[in-house]
Amino acid sequence: MKFCTRPIVALAVAAVAFAAPALAADSYAIDAAHSNVTFEIRHLMSKVTGTFDDFNGNFVIDWNNPDASTVEFTIKAASINTRNEKRDEHLRSPDFFDVANHPDISFKGSEITKVDGNTYHVRGTLTMRGVSKDVTLPVTYLGEVVDPWGNTKAGFEVETELDRKEYGIVWNKTLDAGGMILGDDVEVEIDLQMAKKQ
Repeated sequence: MKFCTRPIVALAVAAVAFAAPALAADSYAIDAAHSNVTFEIRHLMSKVTGTFDDFNGNFVIDWNNPDASTVEFTIKAASINTRNEKRDEHLRSPDFFDVANHPDISFKGSEITKVDGNTYHVRGTLTMRGVSKDVTLPVTYLGEVVDPWGNTKAGFEVETELDRKEYGIVWNKTLDAGGMILGDDVEVEIDLQMAKKQ
């Protein structure tokens, strides 16, 4: 008995064709042990720096069509750390992040545009202290390497500035000589090492 191989070949080619778009997208999960979320704000005559130590996120990036990619990133507000416990407790209070009522700071990307080289603009919704705003974050893709254990790691970097008052974080005190204790603008830097999912 003879079999016609053409239908089988045609089905195989069709399967590959339909599978190809899925292979164009890479999925990444944050390697939190090798990533950092830091911030800096003016305090009197100097600047205070701090970190958020508990965060997670997933990126699904379609390199051929960046706008089809998805970005989700969440920070636990209670994990704020400025190396001063009394100050950190104040930052967790209703005067600042009000973590009892708003435990998460989240960003969900809705549009990714390649600017040039390895620079992208990621537009999405940033939610902090119950306030959601449309923002565009500049993201630099730092490339990929394979670690000694055979895992593919990728690097991403974000540097931006936020006005804390736009998110309802308005606490401040007036100085006797005029001016305020705290600045309004917060410089934020996010350095992510991410593991590519197999």
